[in-house]
Amino acid sequence: MKILVLFTFTFFSLSLSAQETEGVLGDFDGNGTKEYAYTKINDCNDDCDGKCETIIYFSDKNIKPFIIAPSRNGTVYNLKDLNNDGKDEIGFYPDWCTSCWHPFYVYAYGKSVWKPLVSPISTHCSQWEDEKFPIKKDPKKKGYVIITTSVWKDDDIKIMRKSVKIN
Repeated sequence: MKILVLFTFTFFSLSLSAQETEGVLGDFDGNGTKEYAYTKINDCNDDCDGKCETIIYFSDKNIKPFIIAPSRNGTVYNLKDLNNDGKDEIGFYPDWCTSCWHPFYVYAYGKSVWKPLVSPISTHCSQWEDEKFPIKKDPKKKGYVIITTSVWKDDDIKIMRKSVKIN
């Protein structure tokens, strides 16, 4: 009985320290094969105490994982090929214990390294509630994306859009 209790406690503790969540499929390295991207939390409790890092892993172990911090997990998005390089970009919306303001991160994979495609996009939960996604290809301008961001202006939260050149 003691062994069963110890095993259950150990398993539960390990699950809390490295929680895995749902992920997304995409061709993140441009080789024509879909990979699965998923997250694991590193050292973060419900009060956001600890390192509070989220690591994005890939089913293809040749694609290097990367860390978002601070973050108590979050949501991974396949943004499709925003920069026309033949690879799907990754979006990440972190979860946190306080505030409704969260950056939205956009990463592109190149030369075996993940790099930001654009600066983190400031978003407020009201933007998400209004279903105004932070980034998409600009259908009118090749090599541009439309960024939708939340800003504090005139004592209120405003949602602004602009077209931005990438690459």
